[in-house]
Amino acid sequence: MHSTSLSRKAVAALLATAIVGSVAGFAPAATASSPASSRAVADFWRTSPHVQERNKRVAVHVLRQLFEEGDLSVADQYIRADYIQHNPMAPNGREAIKNFIRDWHARFPDHVYNVKRVLAQGDLVMVHSNPVSESGTRGSSVVDIFRFDKKGMIAEHWDVVQAVPETTVNGNDMFGTVSQPRTNQPGPRWMTPFSQKVATAYFDTLLVDKNPDAVRYLTPEYYQHNPTIPNGSAGLREQFTNFFQQFPNLIVERKRVIAEGDLVAIHAHYRLSPGDRGQAVVDIFRVGKDGKILEHWDSVQDVPSTPPLNDNTMF
Repeated sequence: MHSTSLSRKAVAALLATAIVGSVAGFAPAATASSPASSRAVADFWRTSPHVQERNKRVAVHVLRQLFEEGDLSVADQYIRADYIQHNPMAPNGREAIKNFIRDWHARFPDHVYNVKRVLAQGDLVMVHSNPVSESGTRGSSVVDIFRFDKKGMIAEHWDVVQAVPETTVNGNDMFGTVSQPRTNQPGPRWMTPFSQKVATAYFDTLLVDKNPDAVRYLTPEYYQHNPTIPNGSAGLREQFTNFFQQFPNLIVERKRVIAEGDLVAIHAHYRLSPGDRGQAVVDIFRVGKDGKILEHWDSVQDVPSTPPLNDNTMF
């Protein structure tokens, strides 16, 4: 009984230290030496809202400091040396990032990252942004996904990049929020499991099972930010039916989900047929308290045909 009490106190003290470190600043927390304590810390890093908020701040800080300021010191401070890269145009490793930023910042010294929404769940952080490299241009719709290790360092990165078009058929831009309340911030965390269940059920029913009846998960107004799709759920069942008939060999593989509050991001590989390289897509859904999906954003990128500069896929 006495030894159990001491071990609990030790773990509690360790977790308290981690909380203080994550709230006070960006510094990674200390790790424990015993296997049991190490597991407790690993679980803590995956589930603690304090740590997830810290990771969100770090992800945004790193993106802004690198791309807007050209500050390479943040790479040394927050990115692992053996950083795993899934962007096909970049090699693995922290030094590769630093080399890329040196060239990028010299070419685009006025680059602005324009972060729109940030979600964190477990060890993953999703950042949805409108980076603009040259003033007066529309820039890109970019989703960055970072995986943090238990020391609070960025260990892995995926992204999807799409050029922002001049016009949209729905009248919405690719980034704003139309549904109420009009905020880009995720809703309360108690909604997370509910929102994730609704969004993944919709996604899997529609795109994995190819069942057009999935439109029952949508509100009538269903605000759309994909520039090629109109607002509203009316008529979508027929459109999806025709699409699935046109592409009967469609394959959509859900790779990872990041949910926070009323927002759910799903990273997936879309292919029209087994031999198709396909597209990397991140769909972002906003779920209402009634269990209906209110709004949708996405970024879509073709998987390139040229060999990647790393040994990883985009997924």
